[in-house]
Amino acid sequence: MSSNHHEHHEHHHDPEHMKAIVNRLSKAIGHLESVKKMVEDDRDCAEVLVQLAAVRSAINNCGKEILKEHMSHCIVHAVQDGDEQAIIELNEAVDKFMKNS
Repeated sequence: MSSNHHEHHEHHHDPEHMKAIVNRLSKAIGHLESVKKMVEDDRDCAEVLVQLAAVRSAINNCGKEILKEHMSHCIVHAVQDGDEQAIIELNEAVDKFMKNS
C-alpha cells in the first residue's frame, strides 16, 4: 500500500446509487440557481430563506447518502484490507460535514 493517503484503498461504489446521488445534487444545484434568481429579482426575503433551507436540506440528504454509500462499500473493504487510515479519514470527513450542517 502507498503511504499517500489519497491512494490507500480503492473505492467500491454501487454505480446506480452514485448516479442517483449525482441526480439529487443536480436538482439541488438547479434549486440553488433558482434561489439566486429570486435574490436577483428582489423577491421576499422570507421566501428566499425558506428556499435556501430547502436547498440546505437537499445537500445534507445527499451528504447522508454519500456517507451511507461510503460506509457500506469503501469502509467495509478498507476494514477487510486492514486500512486504518480510511477510518481516520472517514472520522475527519464526518466531523467536517457535521460542523457545517
